[in-house]
Amino acid sequence: HDIIQRTTAYIAEKGYQVIYGDTDSVFVWLRQDLDDHEADKLGHQLAEDINQWLSIELKNEFRLQSYLELEYETHYRQFFMPSIRGAETGSKKRYAGINASDERLVFKGLEAVRSDWTPLAREFQKELYRRVFCGEPWGQWLKDQVGELFDGNADDMLIYRKRLRRPLPHYQKSRPPHAKAAAVMDRWLETQKRPPRYQDRGGWISYVMTVNGPEPVEVQQSAIDYDHYLEKQLKPVADSIFQFTGHNFDQEAGQQHRLF
Repeated sequence: HDIIQRTTAYIAEKGYQVIYGDTDSVFVWLRQDLDDHEADKLGHQLAEDINQWLSIELKNEFRLQSYLELEYETHYRQFFMPSIRGAETGSKKRYAGINASDERLVFKGLEAVRSDWTPLAREFQKELYRRVFCGEPWGQWLKDQVGELFDGNADDMLIYRKRLRRPLPHYQKSRPPHAKAAAVMDRWLETQKRPPRYQDRGGWISYVMTVNGPEPVEVQQSAIDYDHYLEKQLKPVADSIFQFTGHNFDQEAGQQHRLF
């Protein structure tokens, strides 16, 4: 922690901004208009300077030889890191960016790579961020995605898949959606004279959110709650990047579907 703090201070003295630093990495905003080659060259040089400086610091302060080595990893041509509420620094290792070396869109810790979000949200985030990063039009595309959702054309992408880490009876005081879906499943199995799945141990459950709450995919009876997916899946994904672009999801998505 001390080394990261010292490194951050050193980088700030050089005129650059550390937007996040943790136990093994530092993200630096160069604040310059550089091409890819110039950015890579500066990144390598900065890492080399820091290593030399740390070696001198350890020798002078503790009379120790430094075996620490900060390596330059990559340059992101476009980069997004959600900030901690009320702060200018990033929020742990959660980011997305376009790797300048291979044009690859990289996601770390965001919805696009988290299994507890629906495929709808993950694919929506990947394409929205790609369009924003590349400067491609996204307004009509976003409206079309909302239209596809409410027309029922994305139903196969609305499935949540989560794991009960404890037997179902342990979820008494507060039952999250996946536990409620598991309870529905076990009640249905009981009507079929079959043994329950989740009473004695946890397990995975696939479910959708309906107008009557979460229901297992295998025994879904109610209509899908499309407003839930709009508000809890698409909107949070868009708002996370719109806070920097200045757009409003409700305005961009349109509200015509609420008339029906």
